[in-house]
This record gives sequence, structure tokens and C-alpha cells, in this order.
Amino acid sequence: MRILITNDDGINAPGLKVLEDIAAEIAGPEGEVWVVAPAFEQSGVGHCISYTHPTMIAEMGPRRYAAEGSPADCVLAGIYDVLDGARPDLVLSGVNRGNNAGENVLYSGTLGGAMEAALQGVPAIALSQFYGPAMINLDNPFEAAAQHGAATVRALLEKGLWDQNPYRIFYNVNFPPLPAADVKGIKVAAQGFRKEVKFAVTPQNSPSGRRFLWISGGPQAIDAGEGSDVNANIDGYIAVTPLRADLTAYDQLDTLRERLE
Repeated sequence: MRILITNDDGINAPGLKVLEDIAAEIAGPEGEVWVVAPAFEQSGVGHCISYTHPTMIAEMGPRRYAAEGSPADCVLAGIYDVLDGARPDLVLSGVNRGNNAGENVLYSGTLGGAMEAALQGVPAIALSQFYGPAMINLDNPFEAAAQHGAATVRALLEKGLWDQNPYRIFYNVNFPPLPAADVKGIKVAAQGFRKEVKFAVTPQNSPSGRRFLWISGGPQAIDAGEGSDVNANIDGYIAVTPLRADLTAYDQLDTLRERLE
């Protein structure tokens, strides 16, 4: 199996090393693991592509490349340049430092990389590690992802739904904020919404008097409803969510036709 991996935390992020180990276990001794990751952190860029300027790419080692672009750029670079058209069998994105559950899905560069792979017709899984007080001081904060990641990916490859629709299914996996031994199992969950958590801005003046704005988030361990990815993680489970890039509100189409057509 040929696996392409990327992330949004950057080529030197510790979560990427965790993902390399997961990918190596899945690919097996006869397989190939290729890394194309952002040269610098790209958290929060979503499905951005560098459409208006070129992306520099540099070989860092055998099957290892850094690109000055977004995770989606890296997937495109991997498929069409690094692999020179020899398409991967699977794209893995992560392991992100912090959860990409709930509304975070819409901002996540980790998900953006997996989404681009799905649009290119390649099976894709995004993996993220929820952070919390129960695991933050572990020697390896990615312990849950490291110990359960390969089994979760393998379960999806063997039992997951992989369709051929134009907007293909891809998967969002979030590991709970717990030591690996305390993880209870897998729950299939919907994308939740933390009602009290929204991004905002925090203004700050520089020593020169110029005004800058920092984007700020909110607490993450907030109830997002029964059956949600957020709650599955809070309850100690690995959350697995099937996603599509199609944003159509299908439940509103008939009503809108009645009103407008």
C-alpha cells in the first residue's frame, strides 16, 4: 500500500511523527509512506489552496517533503508532483494537536487536506488528538492516538463505507483526551456544535502603537449534544465521523422550491 500523509501543524510537529508510525504499520514492510507537509504551521486554514501564488517544495529526506503551502496544497503536490501521478492508495492527515470535532471541522487544515484527497478520488482519513487535563502531562500527549491509531485506521479500511460518489466520503477521527489505557472504544458520531464556543478577536497594541488582533477560541470540553463527536470524546471514546464536502442543506430544498420556483 502507498500512503501519503500530511498535516497542518507543520513538517516538524510531533503529531506528524505519530502519524508516520501509524502509516508505516498500515502500509506494512512492502508498502510506501510518503510525507508532504507544510514547511510552517497552517492551523486554521481550512481547505485553502494557494491559487494566486506558487508553492515552493523541498526534499527533506527519502520520501519526505516540505511545501510552503496549506495541507490541501501538500496533497496536490504529493499526488501530481512528488508521486508524479502514481496515486496513493490512502491519504492520512494529522495527527493534529487538539481536537477537530464540532465546529472546528469547518476551520481545520487537517480536515482540509483529507477533503482535498477525497475530491481527488483518494480514500482519506483525518486524525486529531483532543487535549485535556487527564493527558496533558503525559510523556507523550499523543498516547491515545499512537496506541489506537493504526487499529482505528485499519477498522475503517476494512469496514468503513467508501463510495464512488462525486463528493466522496472521507473520515474525521478524534481521539479522546485520555491516557491510551482509558480509551473505551470507538463511537460513530455526528459533527457536533458547541453553542457557547465561538471564535472572536482579542485586540492588542504593539510597542510602536500599531493595533493588532489575535484570533481567540473558547473552551473545548463543552456539551455538544448526545451522539456528537465532541461528547463521544468527552465520554472517553474515539469519535469517527463520516464527512462529505457537499454543503447543500438537503432538508431545505423542497421547502425553498415551493417558495421560489
